[in-house]
Amino acid sequence: MARYQIEGLELELPEGIAGRSVSEKLASGQYERAEARAVLMRVKPGMRVLELGAGLGYVTALCARITGPQNVTSIEALAPMLPVIRANLARNGLAGVDLRHGAVAQGDGPSVAFRRGAGFWGSSLAEPGEEGEAVPRISLPELFAELTPEAVIMDIEGAEAELLDQPWPAHVRQVVMELHPKRYGDAGIARVFDGLRASGLIYDPGPSRGAVVAFRRMR
Repeated sequence: MARYQIEGLELELPEGIAGRSVSEKLASGQYERAEARAVLMRVKPGMRVLELGAGLGYVTALCARITGPQNVTSIEALAPMLPVIRANLARNGLAGVDLRHGAVAQGDGPSVAFRRGAGFWGSSLAEPGEEGEAVPRISLPELFAELTPEAVIMDIEGAEAELLDQPWPAHVRQVVMELHPKRYGDAGIARVFDGLRASGLIYDPGPSRGAVVAFRRMR
C-alpha cells in the first residue's frame, strides 16, 4: 500500500485499484491538479458542497478542509472505494463527510447499471444495452432539495451531460466539472454549457483548465 503527499494531504492508494499512470501523477503532485485548483479558488469556508464521483477522496478532502466535513456530501458509485475514501479522510482529520454509495442518474427504478473499468478512474454508467453491476440510483433533484448545496463538484466519466435537462436550483452558485468529450462529442459539450446557462450559470474562465471547467451564477 503506497502513501502520497499532495497539497498538504496524505493519501493512501491500496494495491490493485489503480494503474501506473495514477501512481505517477500522485507522486508528482499532478493527480486531479486542475480540479483541485478550481476547488481551491472557488470553494469557501462554510459553503455547502455536493461532490459527484469521489475517486480516492482527494478532492473530497480538499473541500472538507476548506468548508468543514459537515458541509460536504460526496457520492461514489464503486463500493470498494468507500473504505478507501473514509480512510483517507480520517487520515487527514476530516472524518464526518456525508459519504453515500450510488450513482446520480436520470430515470426510474432503484438501481442503475454501472460498468467497472480497469481502475476506479475509468468506471462509468453503462451504455444502453451494455451489461454492468447494479448500483443504487440517486436522484439529483432529491439531493438538491435535501442538501441545498452552494457548490457542485462533478467527475462522473460522461454522465454529467445527462443531468442538465431540468433547471438547477438558485442555491447552486458554483460548479466545477470535468468534461468527457470522448463519451459525447461536441454536441454533449454544448448540452452541458447550454443546460447550465439555462439555469443561470455561466462559464467561469479563471478556474477552468482544459477539460475541467467551472461555472458561476450570474449576478
